[in-house]
Amino acid sequence: MDFLVRIDGSRVFELPADERNAVVQREHTHAHELQATGVLRHIWRLPGQRGNIGIWSAADADALENVLTGLPIRPYAEIEVTALATHPLTLEAAAARG
Repeated sequence: MDFLVRIDGSRVFELPADERNAVVQREHTHAHELQATGVLRHIWRLPGQRGNIGIWSAADADALENVLTGLPIRPYAEIEVTALATHPLTLEAAAARG
């Protein structure tokens, strides 16, 4: 199941620099692990903001919640999740490609 996930990590910048840098580094490392396992499929920065938006995959909403809870930045982030469903045009395009 795919989800659109928006993460605003602005509050991490309220931490002292050394603590903030440690959280950001752990988050960066963890994100690479999530990419490698296919959970974090695509991610984009939001220009002018301290946030990102991405396409995440998980078996269901509970599985995604477990992943998001484990993010190092979670205590300092606002997270919005939207479940995604396949659009008929996507199905038609896939069928046309055979």
